[in-house]
Amino acid sequence: MLLLATLSRPPVRRRLLPICLLHHRNIHAQPPPAPPPPPTIEYPLSHPIYAIWAANTSLGKTLVSAGLSITFLNSSCSSKSKKFVYLKPVQTGFPEDSDSRFVYCKFSQFSLQNRPKLSVFASNHVINTSFPALKALLGEDSKYGSFGSEKVGHFGGAFENLGWYEETKLEGAENDEAKGVGLCSELICKTIYGWKEPISPHLASEREGARVEDSELLEVLMRGVQSGDEEGGDRNVDVMCVIETAGGVASPGPSGTLQCDLYRPLRLPAILVGDGRLGGISGTISAYESLKLRGYDVVAIVFEDHGLTNEVPLSSYLQNRIPLFVLPPVPQDMSNDLVEWFEKSQTVFSSLKDVMLSAFLRRVRKLHHMRKKACDILWWPFTQHEFVSEGNVTVIDSRCGENFAVHKTSNLETITQQFDACASWWTQGPDANLQIELARIVGYTIGRYGHVMFPENVYEPVLECAELLLEGVGKGWASRTYFSDNGSTAVEIALKMAFRKFLLDRGIHFDQLKVNASERYINLKVLALKGSYHGDTLGAMEAQAPSPYTGVYQQPWYSGRGIFLDPPTVFLCNGIWKLQLPKKIQVENVKMDDFCFNLRDEIFQETRDASLFASIYSSYISKELSHVNSIPYTDIGALIIEPVIHGAGGMEMIDPLFQRILVKECQSRNIPVIFDEVFTGFWRLGVESAAKLLCCQPDISCFAKLMTGGVVPLAVTLASEAVFEAFVGESKLKALLHGHSYSAHAIGCSAAVQSIKWFKNSQRNVNLIPGADLLRELWDTELVHQLSSHPAVKRVVTIGTLCALELRAEGCNAGYASLYATSLLKKIREDGIYTRPLGNVIYLMCGPCTSPQVCSQIMNKLIRRLDEFSEVKNVGACQP
Repeated sequence: MLLLATLSRPPVRRRLLPICLLHHRNIHAQPPPAPPPPPTIEYPLSHPIYAIWAANTSLGKTLVSAGLSITFLNSSCSSKSKKFVYLKPVQTGFPEDSDSRFVYCKFSQFSLQNRPKLSVFASNHVINTSFPALKALLGEDSKYGSFGSEKVGHFGGAFENLGWYEETKLEGAENDEAKGVGLCSELICKTIYGWKEPISPHLASEREGARVEDSELLEVLMRGVQSGDEEGGDRNVDVMCVIETAGGVASPGPSGTLQCDLYRPLRLPAILVGDGRLGGISGTISAYESLKLRGYDVVAIVFEDHGLTNEVPLSSYLQNRIPLFVLPPVPQDMSNDLVEWFEKSQTVFSSLKDVMLSAFLRRVRKLHHMRKKACDILWWPFTQHEFVSEGNVTVIDSRCGENFAVHKTSNLETITQQFDACASWWTQGPDANLQIELARIVGYTIGRYGHVMFPENVYEPVLECAELLLEGVGKGWASRTYFSDNGSTAVEIALKMAFRKFLLDRGIHFDQLKVNASERYINLKVLALKGSYHGDTLGAMEAQAPSPYTGVYQQPWYSGRGIFLDPPTVFLCNGIWKLQLPKKIQVENVKMDDFCFNLRDEIFQETRDASLFASIYSSYISKELSHVNSIPYTDIGALIIEPVIHGAGGMEMIDPLFQRILVKECQSRNIPVIFDEVFTGFWRLGVESAAKLLCCQPDISCFAKLMTGGVVPLAVTLASEAVFEAFVGESKLKALLHGHSYSAHAIGCSAAVQSIKWFKNSQRNVNLIPGADLLRELWDTELVHQLSSHPAVKRVVTIGTLCALELRAEGCNAGYASLYATSLLKKIREDGIYTRPLGNVIYLMCGPCTSPQVCSQIMNKLIRRLDEFSEVKNVGACQP
């Protein structure tokens, strides 16, 4: 913090806008409130915006800000007016300490002695203060004394929307020569939140009863940032904006959140004010690493010269990746208001300004060129490039928690926020807090292990990960963990496990099998469900029914080595959950009411095991299995299912009663059962394992995606001890010969350990119902029913983190290849929701930690866009 210097001239005008009184809530006297909605993060790329950080407090952040304002507004080009915006989001010790007023005063004092070329309107604003800070600002004898102790006492604890400002005009040399006619520049300084006590913001906010949540602070800050672009990118005005943080990089903000985390949704490029004192090298490096760990781009480091040449070892450490700037020593005698010091420092500040402008231009150019380069050299999966124009490519600058920061070029060029409603292809679960934890643990693991091979070795992350898996998703049945790198490979391994177990259970030994495949007397097939999807590798595709993923364009070798049952499905339509049977399942004497459920939970009740449908399903399954047994030399060596939800098959919900009876029937026949939980596992459906929803257990199960929080690939195949024993023998050839160089890599195992623990900790994951091992309902029931009754919607499925709908469509407008939803998705993305369809099926997917309030916000936006869509779409028309 820097003490205020009194500015005696030029004369200033001050104004206090009407005060809006806000009552303080006693949050301990009522149930915990819903978290505030996330702020709208959007800022322009028409001009550079930088965050000023420091390795610690009292290192001169405000000196750097003031120096930049002087250099920028006094730079040589006079063909354009200039605007410099200084924002101080968090200020303690106010009004005795006011960094925004320091910048305002120092610029004014410098300009009085070093006349700028253009006249400058300078202003200093105070937006919000605590009552103690307001009282100190107005003073006992102030003409605003009517806001004295009585009212402060009555409303103590509230924030004041103050709107106080002071302003002055500094005449420029060129304007005088033109007799008052000419361009004019502008300096805008703002304190956004101020507290009286000169202590850490989290303590000041607590002691003064004026707490501000992170979301509120960011929202008000965004308004300040956008006010710097009121000209809408006017090329006749050069603009620069700096946001100065408080204290050090990891100093707490008003809510207690570290500031490096608080401002992470913005991910503004950073200027780091380092420490030139003894011990400053370590502090500067620590601050730099803290910013880099969180994904910030540090453009330059600047610090005051204390005669210790700290720049030499720092430059060696940084390997010249970023420039270092050394400022002259700050004089102890400030009798000339530092004007001479700023004059001596102009060369440094000018070079720093040039680096900031160059880095900004490089960033914008790179963002501009990425779309075209992507179209030229990338080959996207599951994408027909013929349909992807350059303008349809989404440029993702970063991610924070559940939101992308994307580059938009329509009208004003901006970085704006999009909610990732694809959960980045079903892998994502972390909120912003867990994202930072994962970054930290992954960095630690790389530093400790790098990569180590797995066979016959053990290391802490893999052992802890295996124990958590067996105590969690594998509890009660699994005893072994077999690690791999992706879900499809986990399925391949599961099939090998199941087939070996099946053969040994039937007394079929390896030496009995002929080498020539045509002479083998047994033809192993899998039992699977139509519409299921188990991966893209060749073996996994053989375990799937014919689909767009297995067609001749994709897999000419495909033969479909399975028996594929057509399952009954369940969906919500017009507010009622309905059961739909396939044509092969014949029913008699069943009432129409038996096909309907008022609540989704009724579908999962075990009491249905005694229902008429249970006997119908059992009869159908037995008949199908008996038919297979009648085929010579053919056996079913495994059952593989996606529990409850078929993901890539169109987000279909399978009747859990049918799957439960199918599992029990296969286990009664000694057919190994595989659950493919690559999509459904780890809270995707509201429980840690979908086996809990089916009320039955497999012999083998596959997990991936959410297991690591979605930050790094890792998969695991869990197996029972009986399955493991099928591979134990006197020959290595009897072992399971399947693996990868990165099997059980320490990085993935560490991320999995952190994610598994986080998701099932009710203090970390507020959506977890304590003691129930169940997520609370994330999708508002009324909105879901409204969605299911929409004329454009055929069916809806909601469970856990998933909300999916199928648009009413016919002919070529239906199915995976449909482009029917294209125009709708474009509008949804404009609303800040990134989603990608499965043909005419649209899904919204959140994470286990997502606030239900956020889910409601995106659902409301979807419903509004569906209203527009249904008005302009001809449901029966084919797309070109």
